[in-house]
Amino acid sequence: MILRKYILAQVLIFTIVGTTIAQQKKQTNPWFFIQITDPQFGMFENNAGFEKETILYEKAVSAVNKLSPDFVVITGDFVHNQKSVSQINEFKRITSKINSEIPVYYTPGNHDIGKVPDKQSLKKYRKNYGSDKFSFTHKGSCFIGFNSGLIKAKLEKLEQKQYKWLTKTFKKSQNVEHTILFCHYPFFNKTVDEPESYSNIGLEFREKYLSLFEINEVGAIFTGHHHRNNLLSFGNIQLVTTSAVGKPLGDNPSGIRIVKIYRDRIEHVYYDLDALPDSVIFD
Repeated sequence: MILRKYILAQVLIFTIVGTTIAQQKKQTNPWFFIQITDPQFGMFENNAGFEKETILYEKAVSAVNKLSPDFVVITGDFVHNQKSVSQINEFKRITSKINSEIPVYYTPGNHDIGKVPDKQSLKKYRKNYGSDKFSFTHKGSCFIGFNSGLIKAKLEKLEQKQYKWLTKTFKKSQNVEHTILFCHYPFFNKTVDEPESYSNIGLEFREKYLSLFEINEVGAIFTGHHHRNNLLSFGNIQLVTTSAVGKPLGDNPSGIRIVKIYRDRIEHVYYDLDALPDSVIFD
């Protein structure tokens, strides 16, 4: 009888512990992450220097450490000249100042791998920054970053390989609260049927990927590239283009985007680096 009671007690303890761990993994309290894009070291002075980029990016990193998001995603164009060792080293030096407890994820931009990536540029990218794609689940939501440069350049074999990876990743990430994507190029900038340009994805691939995202109930796609903000939608998908932390090309000043994750919605605000909040407040 004593042994039986002991066994039942142990089973109860393990059940409680297991339930607690499961709840922690599926934590649904509001939380936030930060998107940074296009620091693009060397752009202000056309590769002659990067003093302005250093000042801006250090300010952004300081804000990250102060606000302490769950993680940071940097959506491409880390440097202006992908072959510049000094630009790459400066980006990496300042990024390394982010608190080691805050994970940082990257997706490549055209200035990091070239307009038409090749084996050499992709190999160099992976050496400097790691993989050109990522996926993870955090607090009940799925986050996926991918290489939109392969899609933009219509590199058939590499694009197909990545498409299959995306399809498998979606299948492995069922029953999540939100699925959120990150890449560099926006899929479109005004209308879903607009012609292809320097700043969007070609029509054929646009339709292919947006259909895949819609079927898999993606909630939002965060991109960069434009150096200006733009908010659109495709069905229930938010298409969020974030302005540069580096040199702006529109009315939006250099800044970062704070993204709040609630159980039932995704909210986000772009902040000027000189007007950042002291803390993130939830409803």
